[in-house]
Amino acid sequence: MLQSWALGGIGEITSGADLSAVIGDAIADSSEGIQKGDIVVVTSKILSKAEGRFVVADDREDAITAETVRVVASRMNPETGGTTRIVENRLGIVSAAAGVDASNTPEGTVLLLPEDPDGSARALAAALRERFGIEIGVLVSDTLGRAWRAGQIDQAIGAGGVQVFEDLRGSTDTQGRPLAVTQPCVADELCSAAELVKGKATGRPVAIVRGRADLVGDLDLPGARTIPRTGPSDMFRKGYDEAFADGYAAGRADV
Repeated sequence: MLQSWALGGIGEITSGADLSAVIGDAIADSSEGIQKGDIVVVTSKILSKAEGRFVVADDREDAITAETVRVVASRMNPETGGTTRIVENRLGIVSAAAGVDASNTPEGTVLLLPEDPDGSARALAAALRERFGIEIGVLVSDTLGRAWRAGQIDQAIGAGGVQVFEDLRGSTDTQGRPLAVTQPCVADELCSAAELVKGKATGRPVAIVRGRADLVGDLDLPGARTIPRTGPSDMFRKGYDEAFADGYAAGRADV
């Protein structure tokens, strides 16, 4: 049975905060405690705050540009009157605004994603394992949109000691047919499950997921950096308008 609950007792996180101590204390004070195989899901924003990822930026757009590796698509947003940019950031994540966050930050600043979410997740998992003496995993989550579907969900951008994929290739379905490509991204699924209990405005940025101890293992398991499709595996590197414009320009050049 899968269970998930949000931790209380985690206040505002400031630069330099020891997240392993803050989260560890919240776990110790909770009635549920922690068990071997539990997975701690941490909202990326508090990790960024603890790491001091604040950037002085009068213009959020400048900060987005600085974090952008590649522009996928750019569109006018009729709701805000501004421009929405879908870009690939330095972590290989394709999202709106390169993950640059201007909410709940000091005036005149924006908050960038953690420098190395996988590394931070592994360090946090190691510290919590040492404190409680059991094998647990850590996932770092961020709210992202999805191609072809409206709305946003929480997905994994960092993983420490957790298998991010459940590889079912080579097994069979209920009819006995072989599964050739089935590889659920369980890290994303767990982050979304955790978000259901954390909420967006409850002040509870950390949740525990219990019931998937089979996914928890060595700290050097491949991290969430293996999830984004980049390079040759990215079949949708540009938006429709951008791809059309490039094709049109290439055709004109050949005339």
